[in-house]
Amino acid sequence: MMFEINQLETEARISLKRILPRVEAALKRSITKDPQAWEQFNARLQQNFPALLSLYAEVYSDRYDFFYHLEDLVESMARSWFNRPQDLRELDDVREQNPHWFQSNQMLGGICYVDLFANNLDGIRKKIPYFKELGLTYIHLMPLFKAPDGENDGGYAVSSYREVHPPLGTMKQLASLARDFREAGISLVVDLVFNHTSDEHIWAERAKAGDEEYMDFYRIFPSRELPSRYEQNLREIFPEEHSGAFSPFVINGKEHWVWTTFHSYQWDLNYANPAVFNRMAEEMLFLANQGVEVLRLDAVAFIWKQLGTNCENLPQAHTLIKAFNAVARIASPALIFKSEAIVHPDDVVKYISPEECQVSYNPLLMALLWNSLATREVKLLSQALASRFKLQSGTAWVNYVRVHDDIGWTFSDEDAAQLGMNGYDHRRFLNEFYRGRFPGSFARGLPFQENPATGDCRISGTGASLAGLEKALHEEGEKEVELAIRRILLIHAIIITVGGIPLIYLGDEIGTLNDYTYRDDPAHERDSRWVHRPRADWKKYEKRKNLHSLEGHIFRGFRAMIELRKGNDVFAGGELDVIPTDNEHVLGFTRTHGGKRAVVFANFSESPQTISSRVIEQYAITSLKKLHGRNHVSPKNSLLLEPLDFVVFG
Repeated sequence: MMFEINQLETEARISLKRILPRVEAALKRSITKDPQAWEQFNARLQQNFPALLSLYAEVYSDRYDFFYHLEDLVESMARSWFNRPQDLRELDDVREQNPHWFQSNQMLGGICYVDLFANNLDGIRKKIPYFKELGLTYIHLMPLFKAPDGENDGGYAVSSYREVHPPLGTMKQLASLARDFREAGISLVVDLVFNHTSDEHIWAERAKAGDEEYMDFYRIFPSRELPSRYEQNLREIFPEEHSGAFSPFVINGKEHWVWTTFHSYQWDLNYANPAVFNRMAEEMLFLANQGVEVLRLDAVAFIWKQLGTNCENLPQAHTLIKAFNAVARIASPALIFKSEAIVHPDDVVKYISPEECQVSYNPLLMALLWNSLATREVKLLSQALASRFKLQSGTAWVNYVRVHDDIGWTFSDEDAAQLGMNGYDHRRFLNEFYRGRFPGSFARGLPFQENPATGDCRISGTGASLAGLEKALHEEGEKEVELAIRRILLIHAIIITVGGIPLIYLGDEIGTLNDYTYRDDPAHERDSRWVHRPRADWKKYEKRKNLHSLEGHIFRGFRAMIELRKGNDVFAGGELDVIPTDNEHVLGFTRTHGGKRAVVFANFSESPQTISSRVIEQYAITSLKKLHGRNHVSPKNSLLLEPLDFVVFG
């Protein structure tokens, strides 16, 4: 159902007039106890309800029980608001007055697994001094909710969104940690795994028991007929784990099939059922009330299914995320969403807007940074920054070199073709290069989900091992070690200055290498991503204080770049213009903000490179101060860049 603007305002007013008295009656005790909270909630509800109604109706208006579910949703939001702590309500006011808070040049993200980095939540709390030393203001704790023992996709098979995985701590401890983070100027980020639950979740357990209400929480079929028809258009995500997109299970002695896009123990939720939306909105608001400020929405591309399509990036997926966003504007306005869509660049950007996901991972930049290191050329990277980096106001990229996942080469074949490259062949080259099987490769990566028939795979490995540090230490010498360190610092320097929120995969800042002991763990031995998920070695972290150590050398380089970002307002926001450097090995761009300008050059070659006097003069570089880098300007005004150097003028 689509509404005209005037009609929407009228329908929203009438709907609320009918719904609110019933909600007020249900919450009479809470309203009497805290009338000011009710006034605050009602004001935001009135302001945002037209948008929510339009979005909700777009998906669910053909349901006979539409208004029942709509009223249920409004009551859920109100109950959540009454449970929202006062300090978070105050944060809501602050963030509404400064909605672009996440675009500050003070923003710096870090990401880690709780158990691997610090054993448990109390250990994370004790690391706050380290986080402040590094300069972090945004910490993403990888999935920490209750999950099955053994294989659980690194925590992405959630058995309860309201319980922390017992070895890590409790939900009370998480809320306390969030308060400690806020006092330290750090925003807590966690995942909302909202495409699927674990098959041990209470909803799944009830579905297994034959409860029809909860069977409708998932996509469950009594035979293979419909699943087979769906699979004619679906791609296999983890073919090594199970073929197709469905897994069998038994209800009352009869075989059924449940939709499992990823792993057989991860059951896809059925968002065609408004009860699923409402219950997941409650889980979202519960987490917001614990102090979570950013929710990474996992696997956003897959949440809507439609026969005859590939069930990825469908319009209803966007509508649902916008509806979740509207719920947050009403009941937890400080909360923002981070999109995780590792899909075609044309589709990634569709999830990013103030009304949908305010921030988004930038998988294209990540892939093309590694591509530029391998090829020593910047043409694909320059092209992407020129044509695909700009976002609308009120949004930002989250730029990263590595995260917990594998590297997929997500550039567009069409973009590659414009530069005379064959996308398929180039991906094959990159896979061979980062597995260390191509002549001249410095990398030590592993294949992930390799398809023997096509040769296709993705790449696993820590930043340091992929950048050549492992090979240099074990097989080469001091010169190659220095070049590897420069590669590590170069690509991190770009994510720190390019615009948006830089995100450091913790461990990269001290040069952590691949950990091959994952092969000794039966739960992980088939998943090469665990090679770049090692347990933090705090003896090595202590070496960061020794500037003559490897760890100290790398950490000092990180700190220099972070201080550069935080000390210069020009690195706020996301305005960027690419500089044609006339040198295939050198990336150039300008950053502007608040009337200030910075000029950046990055040499992706292991050889010295020159920027011509024409470029120097055109961008008035001699009028700027050198802020970072080892370069020098010659008497003829050409710029000489050292191997793998990163230079900033401002």
